[in-house]
Amino acid sequence: MVIESLKSLFNRDLSKLKIEIELYQNESTIWAIDKNISNSAGNLCLHLIGNLNTYIGGEIGKTGYVRDRPLEFSLKDIPKSELILKIENTIEVINNTLGLLTEKDLEEVYPQIVFEKEMTTGFFLIHLSTHLAYHLGQINYHRRLLD
Repeated sequence: MVIESLKSLFNRDLSKLKIEIELYQNESTIWAIDKNISNSAGNLCLHLIGNLNTYIGGEIGKTGYVRDRPLEFSLKDIPKSELILKIENTIEVINNTLGLLTEKDLEEVYPQIVFEKEMTTGFFLIHLSTHLAYHLGQINYHRRLLD
């Protein structure tokens, strides 16, 4: 039950992320920063892709994904079409990986210390979902303000 709910939330919000990126009329605005907006929508998108591919794909799904977190915030001007492809690939990774889990797996300790203490896999997956939703909201606001 919880796994299906998590899959539904990740699919919903990653699909919304894809739509947000598609909605930018001026592709260069994806990379714009202004006044107190320190992260562009493009960099937040890359950050979400890196985050989910690391903690769900790489750690749980054993995809072999290697993260370069500093690049998530320093890369610029990646074409919109490439960002969209990365989002679509991330959706596939999330669905494949969560499809491997059992409800019992959610009660196990997540295999990596992330917040300086142990937590269950279920708790961390919920955190990752809220992290995605948080940045998705920032991207939506960025698009409506700057595009």
